[in-house]
Amino acid sequence: MNLNQVTVFSGDVSASVEFYRKLGLKLIVDSAPRYVRFECPDGGATFSVHHTEKPVASETVVYFECEDLDARVESLKQLGLQFESEPTNQTWLWRESRLKDPSGNRICLFYAGENRQNPPWRVK
Repeated sequence: MNLNQVTVFSGDVSASVEFYRKLGLKLIVDSAPRYVRFECPDGGATFSVHHTEKPVASETVVYFECEDLDARVESLKQLGLQFESEPTNQTWLWRESRLKDPSGNRICLFYAGENRQNPPWRVK
């Protein structure tokens, strides 16, 4: 089994398209204003946005890993994205920075390297 995609909901799919393109995702399905789907630049996972009349931001956090975290955050700020936190080293051995998409969905950009799947406390 492999993760295929994650879907978030939005009251403004067009604003979401602009946001996720800035993050570096490639638009592969455009059925706006109802639905759009993106491909992540690395790996095979996809990410979609589905329109809703009653947008309610989820408590779920969507994580996108990028090796160039600090430089990416800085370049995204130059594109006008507002971050809730600067890149910070976490006790769980990840470096991460958080922001929200236009609908309030929580996004974490992070870099964990080997610790993403193999932290020192991994179950044997």
